[in-house]
Order: sequence, then structure tokens, then C-alpha cells
Amino acid sequence: MRHLLSAADLDRDEALAILDAAARMHDIQNREVKKLPPLRGRTIVNLFFEDSTRTRSSFELAGKWLSADVINVSAKGSSVSKGESLRDTALTVAAMGVDALVVRHNASGAVQRVAGWVDCVVVNAGDGTHEHPTQALLDAYTLRRRLGDLADRHVVIAGDITHSRVARSNVLLLRTLGARVTLVAPPTLMPSGVSSWPCTTSWDMDATLSGKAHGDVDAVMMLRVQRERMSGGYFPTAHEYAVEYGLSPARLDLLGADVPVLHPGPMNRGVEISSAAADGRRSAVLDQVQAGVAVRMAVLYRLLSSAAPPAAEDTAARGAVQEVAE
Repeated sequence: MRHLLSAADLDRDEALAILDAAARMHDIQNREVKKLPPLRGRTIVNLFFEDSTRTRSSFELAGKWLSADVINVSAKGSSVSKGESLRDTALTVAAMGVDALVVRHNASGAVQRVAGWVDCVVVNAGDGTHEHPTQALLDAYTLRRRLGDLADRHVVIAGDITHSRVARSNVLLLRTLGARVTLVAPPTLMPSGVSSWPCTTSWDMDATLSGKAHGDVDAVMMLRVQRERMSGGYFPTAHEYAVEYGLSPARLDLLGADVPVLHPGPMNRGVEISSAAADGRRSAVLDQVQAGVAVRMAVLYRLLSSAAPPAAEDTAARGAVQEVAE
């Protein structure tokens, strides 16, 4: 695998290899010294043209904990603010001899274009409403820790599907891992081409969560209403949306006691998710955040370590590196 641009780039074996490696990387987060040496001498540039807290921070930590040199470049404060094109920015940074670009951009397909322009590794950290493959990986990792094997599990993804790159990547990856996916949204927030996606759809939140529409539910993922991507009125008011599609305390009662609740963040409390759902014992929201570092460590390791075998400095590091390689 040269780049990670889409969840479709991952077959089942590759996806499981990354998730298994992430499980071993996860243990590093509990160590006093959170460093392994495999990417020493490598340089990773996080090139973010959109605001981000979770994704950028976790990619930065992932690179640093693997001993890479990490540089953060944002549109603000760079030559982009002076009118430099994406192509020129990417080529300029790549010409400095970096080993990987982690790119987030507000235009769908932008990261794929970058991968065609540069010779280094490119990782998609979210492009417009298209895809966010590492988010799908960390969501799958979180679900596996809660549910075990995802084969034949039923995952409901509810919210603003039209503008969600998370939904697209999750549908692809979860199907690759054998899960069933149901998307729930009002008609105005369900994309026009969704009939070609490998999933079922519903407009009825209550019937879906109760299992009456598509069978028992094993996990629920709520998605943020992305007002910043909306140019018109997709629903009357936030209150009406919450009444029809929000994960309220009453809707939580429709779920089994052990059904995990996920949200990629940031959350609009009181709109798509209640505090009872976000903070309750079913919530896996902080588990997702923690998983983000481990999963992105695994991705960077698999993409960057093949060209230069890691040099382990101590027994613990050698063991972790060898396990990841396997």
C-alpha cells in the first residue's frame, strides 16, 4: 500500500493488519515513555487546510511517538493565504525531502490530486465530503474492542449523511469487515447516490433503533449536522431535528444495555446527541479519541517503515516493532 486515500484502498487482510497493529500500539499510550524508534529519521508534514483538533493532534502524536520529525502546516500563516495553489504548496513541501504528507482539505478529491503530484507517501486526513479513512479505522478499532469480531454486526449511522466523509468511509470499511450498516437521516440529508452504497437506508429513527425496521442494533454512530457545509435549509430548526433524529434519553432506552454509542466529534449536544448519550456508560466517544493515536501510529508505520527497517533500541521497542511488522 503506497498511500491511504480511501477506505476502499483496504481489503479485509490489510484492514485487520492495521487494526491488530493498533492494538499493540495502544499499549504504548500507557507507558511512561511513549516512544518507539521505527520512524527515526523520517519527516512527516501535516498539511491542514481545514480546522482540526482531534485528527491533527493525533497524527502529530502518532508521528512523534514513532520518533519521526513532525511539522504542522496550516493554511493560515502559510503561503496559501497569499494565493498559492494546492499543487504548488504540495510540490514545495515535498521538494524539501519529506517522507509523508498528511493532508486535510475542504475540496473532495483534493488529496487524491496531491498523491498524483508528489513522490512521497500521502495520507488522507479528510477531504471535503468525500472520505476520512483513518477515522473509519479508529471507529472500527473502537467497535472491535467493545464487540469483538464485526462480522454480521449491525451498525446504525445516523445524522447528516450528505455532508459526512466519515459516513462514506465507515460504510466501506465496515462492509469490508463483514458488518451490516444502516444509514438514518431525513431525506434532505441523505445523499442522492446512496442507493449504490453497500448499506441500507431509513428515514425512521425510532423504528431503526428499536430493531423493527432492519433488525437488532449492535452499535450506533451519531454524526454532526455540518452547518458550515450547508447553503440552504436542510431542516426547519435544530429543535425539530433533535426531536426527529437526535439520540435522546428516550431513544437510548430503545437500545440494548451494551450497545456502544459513537460520535466522531465535534458534538452538537442537544441536537444530534444528548448529554445522556454522550456521557453515559454506553458512550465510546473518548475511546474513539484514544484510539485515534494508536490507529494513526499503525497507519504511519505500515506506510513508512517498509523502505527502511526500524532500528529497535531496547527490548520493549524491539518486541513492539516486531509484532507490528507481523
